[in-house]
Amino acid sequence: MQSSILITGCSTGIGLCAAKTLQARGWLVIASCRQKKDVEALESQGLKHVIELDLNDEISIESGFNQALEIANGKLDALFNNGAYGQPGAVEDLTTKALRLQFESNVFGTHALTRLAVKQMLQQGNGRIVQNSSVLGLVAMPFRGAYNASKFALEGLTDTLRLELKGSSVTVSLIEPGPIESRFRANALVALKKHVDIKASRHQQGYDAAIERLSASESNTRFTLPADAVVKKLIHALEAKRPKLRYYVTFPTYLMAFLKRILPFSWLDPLLIKGGN
Repeated sequence: MQSSILITGCSTGIGLCAAKTLQARGWLVIASCRQKKDVEALESQGLKHVIELDLNDEISIESGFNQALEIANGKLDALFNNGAYGQPGAVEDLTTKALRLQFESNVFGTHALTRLAVKQMLQQGNGRIVQNSSVLGLVAMPFRGAYNASKFALEGLTDTLRLELKGSSVTVSLIEPGPIESRFRANALVALKKHVDIKASRHQQGYDAAIERLSASESNTRFTLPADAVVKKLIHALEAKRPKLRYYVTFPTYLMAFLKRILPFSWLDPLLIKGGN
């Protein structure tokens, strides 16, 4: 019987790559995105089942989940919570509104969708949930406070959920990528300009550097990997008999996880400050 999966954030990058790859592997893929124009674009690229699902809107989340369940004939085998964006800015420059918007997409919307999936999977007797986190869910870097906080929160919720599902047939895994080729930087640049008063900040020089970095057509980080590096880990989390609890992707993630274990914060902080500039 064909396995089914709902994937969020499929308009570009990791979500799009995951949807195409899993469909090619024989999965019944329900790809979701926020806007109708993206639904039509994904359908034109050969994805068979594409739905609108806005993580900022609980009505859209519930409607999208029910639509996915209908497409999957009432049994959803997996959920890949991939949809998210990054809000740059120094903590002192972030408005509470900007922080709240970051959490709406990256935490609250994901939580609402996960709750629906957990209920369904417990009823049907099995399921797999995979959360796409970040190296910034392991360590913090400057000028990324909102995103850091959202990913730390996602990891805390996910670890707790895993403990609470112990003994059931529902598994939960975290994927923690570092730099990946996607539209993440372009979307972050839009969020920076929209929500931060750059000219009024004492960090203006840092923002100028951030704008230059985020405006580049390609990442200036030599450890950047294509989206399929994440999808390879996703496939293991979905198809392996014993999925891992955590999957690191890219050298920076492995490195930061190692350094966090062995270094005191007085040594680690300078490295994080340098890496965040």
